[in-house]
Amino acid sequence: MRFSAVPAVLLCLAFLPGPVLAQQIALGGIRADAKAPVEVTADSLAVNQADGSATFTGNVLVVQGGMRLKAAVVDVEYDPKDRSKITRMHATGGVTLVSPAEAAEAKEAVYDVAASNVVMTGDVLLTQGQNVMSGQKLTVDLKTGTGQMDGRVRTILQPEAKK
Repeated sequence: MRFSAVPAVLLCLAFLPGPVLAQQIALGGIRADAKAPVEVTADSLAVNQADGSATFTGNVLVVQGGMRLKAAVVDVEYDPKDRSKITRMHATGGVTLVSPAEAAEAKEAVYDVAASNVVMTGDVLLTQGQNVMSGQKLTVDLKTGTGQMDGRVRTILQPEAKK
């Protein structure tokens, strides 16, 4: 069995070192400006004035800057002191997070707007160009564009084509 150095070098360059069941990753395109407006569209909306929450259902699309999140249902929590500020979103049902450079899919996701992070759980699949990574949990820091994949991580790296 021959060992090729090219995949090993690509692995070292593409990913930061991490434990066997966790992998830190560079997510250059998945970033969000917490000060940018959050636009939510859906087939229907139910608002609960008592607890300051809202539930968007059916073809939900959340857009903030260059980041797009799609899901079947998104529950939104608002700041109790300022009901116009979204503090947290919980998306379920075929969640997809897309940026110009990456795309991630999962069963559900929680977007903490104030902390500027997204935690995706349940059969997570991350695609960066032709490279693919899967696991059970992806935590993305939207300020720095970094993330960590946990839970039996599997990576498929495609070597660059020679010019």
